Amino acid sequence: MLAVANERLNAARVRGRAPGEVQFLQGDAQQIPFPDRSFAVVTISYGLRNLADMERGLRRMLRVLQPGGRVLVLDFGKPDNALWRGVYFAYLRRFVPLMGRIFCGDPETHSYILESLLHYAAQKGVAAKMRELGFDDVRILNLMGGIMSINYGAKKL
Repeated sequence: MLAVANERLNAARVRGRAPGEVQFLQGDAQQIPFPDRSFAVVTISYGLRNLADMERGLRRMLRVLQPGGRVLVLDFGKPDNALWRGVYFAYLRRFVPLMGRIFCGDPETHSYILESLLHYAAQKGVAAKMRELGFDDVRILNLMGGIMSINYGAKKL
């Protein structure tokens, strides 16, 4: 992913459309290697669910936020509607392995998503943990009926 990101950044530079200073780093969300109050925005996409310790990851994100800074967490969710959740989980159980086999030659490529989601606190649990840790203005934006969601929280001024 880092190689692709750098390729795209270099292509944008050639076209004169690159943003200011950008550096891509590989790191551990549970041990963020930056000083306190380093960032105005911290984002994580489809990663919080895979951390060994979600709370630790959120604490680290909060630590590196500037006062008034924001955290955005995009991940798979658990729809509130039981029928929609059942359809979605059936899709993950049956069709995702089929797509993995067709497009990647391996049915296991993305079949872990359902298993990880079953053990994930999802949008409501993430929001509750953010509030517990002291995030301010915690919100949930459900997408596609809750199949995906964005959790939002700010660091108090």
